[in-house]
Amino acid sequence: MSSVTRPVSHLLARSFSSKGEIKNLASVSSSLLPAFGTVVGEGHLPLKKFIIAPYDRRYRLWQTFLVVLVVYSAWSSPFELAFKQVAAGSLMPVDLVIDGFFAIDIVLTFFVSYLDKSTYLLVDDRKKIAIRYVTKLWFPMDVASTLPFQFIYKISTGEMHRGEVFGFLNLLRLWRLRRVSELFKRLEKDTRFSYFWTRYCKLICVTLFAVHSAGCFYYWLAAHYRVPEDTWIGNQVHDFEHRSIWLGYTYAMYWSIVTLSTVGYGDLHAENTGEKVFNIFYMLFNIGLTSYIIGNMTNLIVHSATRTFAMRDAIHEILRYASKNRLPETLKEHMLAHMQLKFKTAELQQQEVLEDLPKAIRSGIAQHLFHRTVENTYMFKDISQDLITQLVSEMKAEYFPPKVDIILQNEIPTDFYILVSGSVDLLTYKNGTEQFLSNLGPADMAGEIGVIFNIPQPFTVRSKRLSQVIRISHQHFKQIVQPHTVDGKTIISNFVQYLKGLKKEILEEIPFITELLDDLNNEHTISNEGLQNCEASTLHEDANVEGTPPSSSPFSSTLPMRLIIHGYHPSEVNKMEGDEKGKLIHLPDTIEKLLTLAEKKFGKRGSNILMADGSQVEELSALRENDHLFIC
Repeated sequence: MSSVTRPVSHLLARSFSSKGEIKNLASVSSSLLPAFGTVVGEGHLPLKKFIIAPYDRRYRLWQTFLVVLVVYSAWSSPFELAFKQVAAGSLMPVDLVIDGFFAIDIVLTFFVSYLDKSTYLLVDDRKKIAIRYVTKLWFPMDVASTLPFQFIYKISTGEMHRGEVFGFLNLLRLWRLRRVSELFKRLEKDTRFSYFWTRYCKLICVTLFAVHSAGCFYYWLAAHYRVPEDTWIGNQVHDFEHRSIWLGYTYAMYWSIVTLSTVGYGDLHAENTGEKVFNIFYMLFNIGLTSYIIGNMTNLIVHSATRTFAMRDAIHEILRYASKNRLPETLKEHMLAHMQLKFKTAELQQQEVLEDLPKAIRSGIAQHLFHRTVENTYMFKDISQDLITQLVSEMKAEYFPPKVDIILQNEIPTDFYILVSGSVDLLTYKNGTEQFLSNLGPADMAGEIGVIFNIPQPFTVRSKRLSQVIRISHQHFKQIVQPHTVDGKTIISNFVQYLKGLKKEILEEIPFITELLDDLNNEHTISNEGLQNCEASTLHEDANVEGTPPSSSPFSSTLPMRLIIHGYHPSEVNKMEGDEKGKLIHLPDTIEKLLTLAEKKFGKRGSNILMADGSQVEELSALRENDHLFIC
């Protein structure tokens, strides 16, 4: 036995296979939206036989066609009330055809499934669909607005009734206007259509309908007054009842729109009490309608300029701040350039939009935009796709205008950057003079030396032209890389190769790198065996994150510990002048290797390893990053 209800997720769960399906989702009413991760697809809904899905494209086209007929009904109903001769004449066949289409829609409604809002199940049981439709106000009103009362009277009596009752019964067709309201609601939420122009068209339609209805009813008052000459139109057009219908309609529209727009020329004015009362209520209605239109138009126009107002306010705040604190012109120009660029690139970054999205979607966007760039950087070549995916997910995109400092020399190394587009310069300061070192382009990195060695940034990085960069923080980088020991060794290897290829001018700015490279080349301190031993110990130490020294390298699981050795007794510190800074080395595996390394550095063999306080080192595992050792 088949179930009378079917889960929306079961019926509609499909992959995004085409642009058409994605566009289809954009036009679905919010009251009919399926669950997250599903796309409506009318051709694949396993409903019962002869049951129509509310999302079916053909059914929605039918609904759109009915809206066109509703427009005619909205015009003809007040018009036939004012000019009853056309209701029984030329417009009757057209009304019958249109009523026939709406009668077909009533029948179709008994076969259209609906979404149960309490359970969010799609109901395709005919009995439940029929009960729901018949027990609501929709069914009796749909029937009443569709029945051709005047034609039925003519068939049953054999004569045409020209009384006013049928004119007012025809106004029941205005019930169909709810379809127009639903259409505009759907269009306003459909991203394929301009919200501004959709609202603008809606306001125009409301205004035209109000003008048309008021004019027709005002003419009806004049046509049914006992003294035709004592009416607003009879005072101007004698014997107006026997004149052309379109003449009377033109006068009615002229009066209505002049009154609605509050122009009030006074050439057509109320002559009797009934017309004056109607004018009073019409003017009260105009106050509300005018307020509604002006409020909506103001909101639409101001909304489009909101970002401009925000940018101008931000710039004024910067200028006031710079003036109050007497900032130099160069710094003020950088602040203004950054603020202007922030607003210009807001549509590209849309941080507010991204923050509202689930992490999986944000990650997917980042992968699409930056995965290839990260993959092409020297440091991340030949590492696993899993690690690249994790890194890209934590990266943040930024834009920098020309001639803006991205990294300052000697600042704390909190982030490193990958250049996506544009160009930046590496600069250094010597004796108060700025010197150019190198230029970086797309897929190059900046700031990674300071982050990896955990030293103040050795260079200033300045944008040469408009540049987009992605950055990742020191902390996130360390957390992501630590579990990937194999990839960590690959990253270290890539980094070492990069250091070996640096220009001489750059190496001169970081003297210890030259010594480090000599150690790596001559003594093989990063051999496979050494790395494995180091990984075992450092991974054990890093198990307790709180116990990890804040100055530890992000590669503490793959890079040997760095120490500074001195070739004298700690009590002789004050006597030493040229060697007080010591030699930076990587900690070998054993004490014997450490003594051998010290012998090569200082030219003499020591037998004891002391700390600065004179205590003797017996186990290398007790040492910490950047400890000072005295070999004597």
